[in-house]
Amino acid sequence: MTTRALRDRFGPWAVVTGASSGIGLAMAREAARRGLDVVLVARRREALDRVAGELRARHAIATRVVALDLARPDGATELLAATRDLDIGLLVAAAGFGTSGAFIDSPLDRELEMLDVNCRAVLVLAHEYGRRLAARGSGGIVLLSSMLAFQGTPLAAHYSATKAWVQSLADGLHVELSPRGVSVIATAPGPTRSGFAARANMRMSATVAPDVVARTTFRALGRKSTVLPGALTKLLVYSLLPLPRWARSRIVGAVMRGMTRHQTGAG
Repeated sequence: MTTRALRDRFGPWAVVTGASSGIGLAMAREAARRGLDVVLVARRREALDRVAGELRARHAIATRVVALDLARPDGATELLAATRDLDIGLLVAAAGFGTSGAFIDSPLDRELEMLDVNCRAVLVLAHEYGRRLAARGSGGIVLLSSMLAFQGTPLAAHYSATKAWVQSLADGLHVELSPRGVSVIATAPGPTRSGFAARANMRMSATVAPDVVARTTFRALGRKSTVLPGALTKLLVYSLLPLPRWARSRIVGAVMRGMTRHQTGAG
């Protein structure tokens, strides 16, 4: 979708969560590059202020900074209130994080925090912004899935489950909201060069750049229900799809063992 076409169809404002770094930052930059005014959402106000200044200077667009934690029960509702006065045409729910290692060894409060950010906040935002977009008869929703969404993943069992939830939600909403003028897409990247690996305590070698994820997603918005950004992601997903789920889980689990071997002192 071209720069002007995106604003004409979805504009004028995009809400981007996780906008201070990684894929969220790349999504915010891509939205601004295509002429949308951007609401920048993340926990760190100083980082958001820097991004807002960059986008205004480079693209002459308007910005609004909303610093909050989507892991908090009232985080998503605070964001909704902070954007009540804006004509939101696009939601990009890019905030999220992962954990890795044996599920039963992980602190439960950490897993619950991930559930709140990856699923609960996405549910609240997709539900309310989805209503607004359907009422205006146009708009778009981008949900961040993962290549791990397509099978259970040992050593990232709960993370992959949250992304399977996101993928399923996006698949259903794509069909449900399309007749009401709302485009919904799931973007399902593979290993990405961002802060994700460090926070999840994983070591990745081959990765895709966040800006590739953003560009690929925006190009596919309004045309596809799911996009797999980058050649590496496509290779990994398509090579596994013909296999039964149990086989995919074992193969991806072997990859995860390599990414988490350092946690046990084995490498």
